[in-house]
Amino acid sequence: MSDLKWLTQRPVAHRGLHDVQAGVIENTQSAVKAAISYGFAIEVDLQVSKDGEAMVFHDDTLHRLTTSKGKVIDRTVKQLKRVNFKDTKDRMWTLSDLLLLVRGVVPLVIEIKSPHDDVGPLEKRVAEVLSTYNGPACVMSFNPRSIITIKALAPSLTRGLVAGRFADIPEWAHLSEKERSKRRNLLYIFEADADFIAYHVKALPALAPWVTRTLLRKPLLSWTVRSEQDRRTVKRWADQMIFEGFVPDNPALRKI
Repeated sequence: MSDLKWLTQRPVAHRGLHDVQAGVIENTQSAVKAAISYGFAIEVDLQVSKDGEAMVFHDDTLHRLTTSKGKVIDRTVKQLKRVNFKDTKDRMWTLSDLLLLVRGVVPLVIEIKSPHDDVGPLEKRVAEVLSTYNGPACVMSFNPRSIITIKALAPSLTRGLVAGRFADIPEWAHLSEKERSKRRNLLYIFEADADFIAYHVKALPALAPWVTRTLLRKPLLSWTVRSEQDRRTVKRWADQMIFEGFVPDNPALRKI
């Protein structure tokens, strides 16, 4: 764990320190700047554009956060940078843009959102961009194939698996119960040679992350912490939180 101390030293702002009421939208420059101002580590998400660029954006479709519709992957980076967000003047940006802004000041925890049936293009671009970045940064994904691919492309890049219960909901309908069980129980950890785990706070405590943290000595982040109870869970069962909806030095939470 000591080699990855930078990963667990400070709370991780989920999609940046965003606040829609203040016009600060997730995964935007404003959210990243806000997180940097507090000294938090920053979690962001990446989607791939039609021309293979790594875009800082969570959803694979545009309608929730922007005035446009359709899939991110159906537009080029030039087209995506012109898309209007609903509640901010920020524009969609690339991983390269993000790195130029952060410049190693705080750690980056980068979640790769590759299409489940097309792993490779986004990972290739992420590996290329991060190969010249000197700041603390890591990648992670719910999709173990993505992290296995990163291992082959950039063996020295810190990488992690994101997991939870993988409940029987539409989001995971494409996965068999056997596959969900393998991911839930972190059975890809050796094939992916994962350096850390990010596990759903509502699924803790659980045997697999306990074994990974306690016996394999791999750092355990927990997402997404939104309440005092969540934070208590992290303090007991994990090494650091990925949080949103509050500022961790809030006096109501400081005593935890």
